[in-house]
Amino acid sequence: MTPVRFVVAVILGALPGVVGSDPVLVYPLHYRHGHRPPAGPRVPSRLPTPRAHAPHPHPQPAPSAQPPRALHAQRGPPTVPGACPAGGPWVNVTAAGAPCLRWADVPPLLERLPPADWAPLRGQRHNFCRSPDGAGPPWCFYRSARGRGDWGHCACGLGTGSASPVLRLAGGSSGHEGRVEVRHAGQWGTVCDDQWDDADAEVVCRQLGLSGIARAWTRAYFGEGSGPVLLDEVRCTGNELALEECPRRPWGEHNCGHGEDAGVSCTPLTDGALRLAGGKDSHEGRLEVYHRGQWGTVCDDGWTELNAYVVCRQLGFRYGKQAPASLFAGSTGPIWLDEVSCSGRETSLLQCSRPPWGHHDCSHREDVGVACAPRGEGHRPSLGFPVRLVDGENEREGRVEVFLRGQWGTICDDGWTDRNAAVTCRQLGFRGPARARAMAYFGEGRGPIHMDNVACTGSERALADCLKQEVGRHNCRHSEDAGVICDYLGKKAPGNGDKAPVPPGCGLRPMLRRQKRIVGGKNSLRGGWPWQVALRLRSPRGDGRLLCGATLLSSCWVLTAAHCFKRYGNSTRSYAVRVGDYHTLVPEEFEEEIGVQQIVIHGAYRPDSSDHDIALVRLQGPDGQCARLSSHVLPACLPLWRERPQKTASNCHITGWGDTGRAYARTLQQAAVPLLPRRRCAERYQGRFTGRMLCAGSLRAHSRVDSCQGDSGGPLVCERPGAGWAVYGVTSWGHGCGAKGSPGVYTKVSAFVPWIKSVTKL
Repeated sequence: MTPVRFVVAVILGALPGVVGSDPVLVYPLHYRHGHRPPAGPRVPSRLPTPRAHAPHPHPQPAPSAQPPRALHAQRGPPTVPGACPAGGPWVNVTAAGAPCLRWADVPPLLERLPPADWAPLRGQRHNFCRSPDGAGPPWCFYRSARGRGDWGHCACGLGTGSASPVLRLAGGSSGHEGRVEVRHAGQWGTVCDDQWDDADAEVVCRQLGLSGIARAWTRAYFGEGSGPVLLDEVRCTGNELALEECPRRPWGEHNCGHGEDAGVSCTPLTDGALRLAGGKDSHEGRLEVYHRGQWGTVCDDGWTELNAYVVCRQLGFRYGKQAPASLFAGSTGPIWLDEVSCSGRETSLLQCSRPPWGHHDCSHREDVGVACAPRGEGHRPSLGFPVRLVDGENEREGRVEVFLRGQWGTICDDGWTDRNAAVTCRQLGFRGPARARAMAYFGEGRGPIHMDNVACTGSERALADCLKQEVGRHNCRHSEDAGVICDYLGKKAPGNGDKAPVPPGCGLRPMLRRQKRIVGGKNSLRGGWPWQVALRLRSPRGDGRLLCGATLLSSCWVLTAAHCFKRYGNSTRSYAVRVGDYHTLVPEEFEEEIGVQQIVIHGAYRPDSSDHDIALVRLQGPDGQCARLSSHVLPACLPLWRERPQKTASNCHITGWGDTGRAYARTLQQAAVPLLPRRRCAERYQGRFTGRMLCAGSLRAHSRVDSCQGDSGGPLVCERPGAGWAVYGVTSWGHGCGAKGSPGVYTKVSAFVPWIKSVTKL
């Protein structure tokens, strides 16, 4: 035994199992403080006299790290060089309450450079606080709430504060949360929330000795304080030991009221604790759950928006939704949960149905990401009921659905105005202009209609504040479902350019999240079929009603059916072409109505026949500048001459605003249709079916996907792998709408490509 170890043994007594340069407790901590010992072998009331020459023949293995213990000062504690003088050599918790790591388990990467001369402790298997160089107070390594390695001074004395505390939490439901109050010049005051974030909260929790997840709260979340506002614009890095060490304005200098009092919560780390990691702010990120001392992820199998809502509510936010986990990549820990199924009423994710911890069949590519609302408004309690937007082109628009009575439902558009839309968007965290949309603009919902006659003034914080009628009471159908567009850009004047870059070429569609007029069809998404245009009838009454569909081939040329001009003639003054339309009764930002300059009907077309049923329409305007192209107004491609789409094309769709079986559609409809072999079409229609036609649909009795009145002249487009979408058919004729065994017949565009190019010069 070396002299140093002999001295330690003499001071402490020859403790069995001492390995290395530090002692390890072999009796219960509470017994040392005068409590009754637990049942089991008695521990001697005093340590045996050391015997230098009686080594143990079989030394016990090195001890594991002990659980956190902050010892109070006592009379005559044993001393170890570099250990806590007041708490004794067995203190293994930092002043912030974080458990110390074993010196052998120090992470290779640390947030801060530790004190010098700690190399002699490297590799030792205990986790007790030490001051290796004796120059400063004892310290140890620990893992921060972010999971990173760090170091901190230890809780050596009676607690971690002074006799006169300088920091406290008030107004919370427990000692782990509340409004931050500081003491200065003998007076307590609050902290303003300007620039207040989670890094500031981490310092507050550390200073108070509270471990766990530190989160900042703003806008007097824990109630308004009284007295002076003492601090403002606190900008901690998260590494400081006390709030007064952080950059800030001078004491008492501020521009705030108590409505901006800052708060924190220091949530203890227990199984089921949640955090969002890897995001730009604390309201979004990869979902991680705490279990058995380790953070792990959640697999997205079976994940729904109801799950996201429960997560955000547990974290103290309002409504939430799933976000692409690829935005928050970087997890390498365990996958703790899979197949989580929530009803939306739970207050904790652990209350939801799920398999046991760690049971999954996933990789980290399937990690769940969550984005909570509101954005940029701080954390607030839930405002009434949750709200979501469904079936929009992006997260800023869609059909409004609310969660009431355990079920998502829609809102009737009776009295639905831009003021209602403004409140809806505000509740969801959007701050730009808002526009209301009615008449199932974003498609018809399912389930209950929860609300009707909503009457907001525009100043409310949430839709719940606008509820004037009993929930569930209405006189509506889902064809009256209300919608909104948040952060509305508005319609640009001609010549101001487009809202989005115009992609080059033809046959390109925006990347949309999902793919019924059209009998058996369903609502499309805005901008989903950018070449779809409407041929409308001009009249002295100015009703401008829909006459036919058509397909944009270029900025100045439109393809349609010849029979569309059969009734009203070919006078250009009788018609107008509307591009960028989606809902026929709602003016939209990409919508434009253009006059007709020329109508060219194929020379072989006869009004008493359905053959050669094809026509071209030139729009008014200088060459190449008739319709303003945008992300929602783009041309379709032409097929090759004599191309047989049954062999070269796939994924074919028809679109239009025609008869849905109940009424004419207001929203652009879409439906997938299979192209049928020429032989099947000829058998069904016999002599009427020629080589300049093709048919599409289904011959099965239960299938009713077809195009009807109002879709005449509209496109049948198919996707060509790697070559965009081409218009292969022009809606021409058929027997009834979706009638059994009667597929729709279309003019075969590939048979007329030379004629089209000769007229349009494309």
